[in-house]
Amino acid sequence: MRKIAKAIGVAFSMYSKIPMPHFVWASEDMRYHLLFFPWIGAVIGGLEIAWYHLAGYLGVGKILSVALAVFLPLFVTGGFHMDGFMDTKDALSSYQGKEKKLEILKDPHIGAFAVIHLLSYLLLALGFASVIEGTKAVVAVSAAFFLSRCLSGLSVIHFPGAKKEGSLYTEADTSGAKVVSIGLVIQMLLVVTALFIYSGMNGILVTAACLLMFLYYYLMSRRQFGGITGDLAGYFVCMAELWSVIVVGIYLVKVKGECNGRKAGTCHWWQGAGKKCICQKKVPARRLSG
Repeated sequence: MRKIAKAIGVAFSMYSKIPMPHFVWASEDMRYHLLFFPWIGAVIGGLEIAWYHLAGYLGVGKILSVALAVFLPLFVTGGFHMDGFMDTKDALSSYQGKEKKLEILKDPHIGAFAVIHLLSYLLLALGFASVIEGTKAVVAVSAAFFLSRCLSGLSVIHFPGAKKEGSLYTEADTSGAKVVSIGLVIQMLLVVTALFIYSGMNGILVTAACLLMFLYYYLMSRRQFGGITGDLAGYFVCMAELWSVIVVGIYLVKVKGECNGRKAGTCHWWQGAGKKCICQKKVPARRLSG
């Protein structure tokens, strides 16, 4: 039990700003910490769902509500993954060779392309998050914080590393690969199953977005960098979360558009979260004879 508590403490201390008891880490304490990496995503997702309902209850304006929803992951993680996203975008935008790209990843300075892509990321997140409506859609999008970290943990164990140094190499070297892999897959399957049952098409879209981004992450990292690094793992987490919001947002806009596009007067209202619009056909009034 003590080992599990320490592994949880290591995971939350490394990947979040959530206060944890201080203790001296040993390599044994890091052995299973990746198993609890998705739990940080669960905390973020839980906060997102809670904020959605609280904002609705308090009547918070749309702009403030969405802005805080986008800010929450950055607040919980301290921008840990966003830093990797920005470094990766800087490296990719250089169009240099693998070695030069790896040097750019280590450069502590922020390049112009990193800032441009950060702003683009936030604008896309704000825009598509603003059309997410309904508990089922919010739950599906919030689940992406958990799923992205399950997949990121698996990549640390199974994807080739670009270098034999750094925090990611240490994590991969000290992790109990078999136990952690099985644990991450089981957690992911349980969440995906629950998501399909509860959120329907929203859950399917979020799962597909995360898996497709995972495939792209694998192919891109090998081709552009010769393997993954800690920055690339952070890049994947951010992109999986962003694309989850985008695909659900597009789906809801399409559903709402179909409802609004029906003949005038046939649709009473539209309910988000992947539910169908509630429509009734107009029944022409009968003329009374006699």
